[in-house]
Amino acid sequence: MSNAMNDEEVITELKKMVAFIRQEAVEKAREIQVKADEEFAIEKAKIVRQESMNLDTQFDKKKKQVEVSQKIAKSNQNNKARLEVLKSREENLQNLFSAAQEQLATLSKDGKAYKELLSKLLLECLLNLHEPTVEVLARSTDVQNVQSVVKDAVKQYKEMTGRETEVDVKEGLSKDSAGGLILTAQQGRIRLDNTLEQRLKLLEEQMLPELRLDLFGPNKNRKFFT
Repeated sequence: MSNAMNDEEVITELKKMVAFIRQEAVEKAREIQVKADEEFAIEKAKIVRQESMNLDTQFDKKKKQVEVSQKIAKSNQNNKARLEVLKSREENLQNLFSAAQEQLATLSKDGKAYKELLSKLLLECLLNLHEPTVEVLARSTDVQNVQSVVKDAVKQYKEMTGRETEVDVKEGLSKDSAGGLILTAQQGRIRLDNTLEQRLKLLEEQMLPELRLDLFGPNKNRKFFT
């Protein structure tokens, strides 16, 4: 009995083989596609996650930059406002002392009171200098008044210290001065300014902290007080 296949059987077997190979190819292709899709999905998720992290990082960075810019802007505004307040306060204080400066010129108009003031200023200088001889510089309009109080001032000085002193009164202050005295000793090496302008300046330095407190209240930014 012959095992040889006829043409029809050969064709049938070939079709089966082709169908099998095709099916294998389809399944293989499906596996490859599935694997490719999985890898794509994994890579896509990785990229999305990385980009999301990058965006979050950039957002945080931008947010911090905005916050820093806002803080700087706020600080600048606060500093500007504080400086304007301080400037306004200083202007008010200066106006106050300017008004006081203008009032100095009126002190010498009351002859009796001004003469008593000159006597006190002279005695104060003598007690500070403790020199055997002193020279007094005054305005030309005050020379006579100062000379008239020298005797009494020297007497009070001796009673208080037990010392003698000689006083020579000369014209030496500018006519634009509000008044008062300047005393010198030891050929000008020692000089004591007791003019009304100098007294006001010293008063300004001494009273400025107290005036600030009275006018504007305590400084909230100040931590220590003396």
